[in-house]
Amino acid sequence: MELKNKLAAQRIYMLLGALFITSLVVSNLIFQKFFYWYPVDVEIFGSKLFEISVGILPYPITFLITDLISEIYGKKRANQVVVTGIFASFFSLLIVYASSLAPATPWSPVSNDMFNTVFGNTILAVFASMMAYLFAQFVDIQIYHFWKQLTKGKHLWLRNNFSTWLSQFVDTFTVVGLLCIFNIIAWDKFLGLLLSGFLFKVIVAAFDTPFMYLGVYLFRKRFNLKVDEEIDFM
Repeated sequence: MELKNKLAAQRIYMLLGALFITSLVVSNLIFQKFFYWYPVDVEIFGSKLFEISVGILPYPITFLITDLISEIYGKKRANQVVVTGIFASFFSLLIVYASSLAPATPWSPVSNDMFNTVFGNTILAVFASMMAYLFAQFVDIQIYHFWKQLTKGKHLWLRNNFSTWLSQFVDTFTVVGLLCIFNIIAWDKFLGLLLSGFLFKVIVAAFDTPFMYLGVYLFRKRFNLKVDEEIDFM
């Protein structure tokens, strides 16, 4: 590969990494707000279907990005992005903790109580979420490359969906369970939130498959890649 193409590939990789890290950090900061989406009026285990945390919204983006990096740049680069995202989450956690220790002025638009209501559970919850997420992302990458090797680079939709479904179930199960353990949400919400979160992610994963195909097509066209060929910009 020519030098200019290597530099272009490196810039795109950094951009994808930045999108991944931003989505990950933001999802860990906004998770305490829950919303509802009722395409059908159904209750599961006493909870309305698709009553879910807004923190779920950026997560499918992260799995799409890691799958795209896995496909184009390889397993090693995908793992590097995940580890970098975890470091960024820890750093953001330290910033939030330091901010919570600083006393608010009497005229501050955001009081200590308001700040702690929004971010008070962040330290425990983000730590729990990061551990679950780290495991889920590595599961996603491992399964993705298992299917990629098994199919010799064919059937992109198969590895994109199957890897995401299993890893998202692991992530959702672990995060909801830890939130219940830390008494952030009640245990009677566990099964309802687990199924709602997982089904929502499955639906989103199915809808992002065309974007995965588009991304892979654009990469292969731009860098003249063959099926199952990966970019090495070092």
